[in-house]
Amino acid sequence: MPQVRPGATDKWNRRTAAASADYKAGVENSPNNWEQNTVAAAAAHKAGTEAALREGRFEKGVKKSGGNYYKMRAATIGADRFSSGVEAGKANYEEGVKPYLETIASTNLPPRGPKGDPRNYDRVKVMGEALRKKKIGGAA
Repeated sequence: MPQVRPGATDKWNRRTAAASADYKAGVENSPNNWEQNTVAAAAAHKAGTEAALREGRFEKGVKKSGGNYYKMRAATIGADRFSSGVEAGKANYEEGVKPYLETIASTNLPPRGPKGDPRNYDRVKVMGEALRKKKIGGAA
């Protein structure tokens, strides 16, 4: 029977942590077309996702990790990465939210009623419908 050497996980961690430049070079110089290959794998992704849902693998994974694991990782690793991730995604966020902000600005709402007036819900409904129409591909 093969024997696992002591410290194998520590060795893996040290070597992997030092491989950032190799990772970056691999991504930048990949001969593979990520978009084309990912689109081609859509049916396999759907089948795998459906199988995982049928078999309850999502729930099993959540229960295996537990709520404390989630909190610990989110509070330590997630907190350190949050602001840099937000900054890195700023341009994408601006591009993604722009059509919705334009829809909000161009939507004509019914007149506002007094505080607590049920007609104020009509304003919410009009805005919700306009944003939903924008999301699913229609013009607002």
